[in-house]
Amino acid sequence: MGVPLHRLRIGMRVDNPLLTAWGIVWMPETATEIFTISHALRESSTYVGSPSQHVMETGTWFRRRLDQLELNDHTALHELASGGFTDYVAVPVTFGNGIIQPAMFATRHDSGFAEDHVASIKELSVPLSAALEAIAMRRSTASLLATFLGDGPAGRVLAGAIHRGDIVETEAAILLTDMRGFTPLSLTSSPSQLLATLGRYFEAVADAVRAEGGDVLKFLGDGVLSIFQVAEDGRTAACAAAVRAISRVVASARAEDLPPFVAALHVGPVMYGNIGSLTRLDFTVVGTAVNIVSRLEGIAKASGETVVCSGTFASAVPATLTRTLGRFEIKGLEGEHEVFAMDVEPGNHA
Repeated sequence: MGVPLHRLRIGMRVDNPLLTAWGIVWMPETATEIFTISHALRESSTYVGSPSQHVMETGTWFRRRLDQLELNDHTALHELASGGFTDYVAVPVTFGNGIIQPAMFATRHDSGFAEDHVASIKELSVPLSAALEAIAMRRSTASLLATFLGDGPAGRVLAGAIHRGDIVETEAAILLTDMRGFTPLSLTSSPSQLLATLGRYFEAVADAVRAEGGDVLKFLGDGVLSIFQVAEDGRTAACAAAVRAISRVVASARAEDLPPFVAALHVGPVMYGNIGSLTRLDFTVVGTAVNIVSRLEGIAKASGETVVCSGTFASAVPATLTRTLGRFEIKGLEGEHEVFAMDVEPGNHA
């Protein structure tokens, strides 16, 4: 179109508990880069008073010659000027739901943008909206699904696994954590204090599980059910990831003075997918292996151990990490089965 464009930045809102927006930055000499914006950044000087805020809150365009800036112009404009840019235009890109996104154009041309260049950029607002809205909606949907379902289940749902009975049989290491003393805590804490404590505990578990490649599938009262799917690198790798995850949780609990908790680990075949009624589905795992880890959690509480695991799980991790607690009857299984306590002190499983 004859416009001397040397930088394009487009931001788009996203439904995410941690992020408020994502977007792209393009320059001819570099690859396109994706950026994200946290909720906290919206309250900082990086955003307040910026051209982005002007466009999003007024729905009007913004123009500034970067080689003629004044001291009170926003820091973002001065940073562009120091990078050799001479002119800047920001236009609103309005989606069908009324949300306004900023598209920002900059040039290094000695004369800046000519008036016909500016007119061309303004005319791009409507076609950019048409092109970007579908992309932004897909991204926001994926982010929202990942928030409520976890990365793995979200990917399957987006790929079309949306019907009851859309399940796969797989093998996974299963981790179940449960807070100790939750009932007394709920009786002695205010609702806001209780929710804050639960939030910190859930965050510690979820962050640890995601850091090791697992998926948090359910928050069960004060419990968290997570899985680490057995992939091509085998059962040992999945169990090792689960051990590293619970080790992270132990470290976080100490650092943040969280209430004590117990954890149970098992590995085995599960059914993974959509289960429920015709009108209400849940993406989860079911099977004997899930029942076993639930029984192990009860043994952990009764024995006073922080982390216990099944014999099957113990056989997939170094023997130095486990010690036998004896043989126990496990509801749903015949006979007695050996249960192990696990040493998950940070560094012991490296």
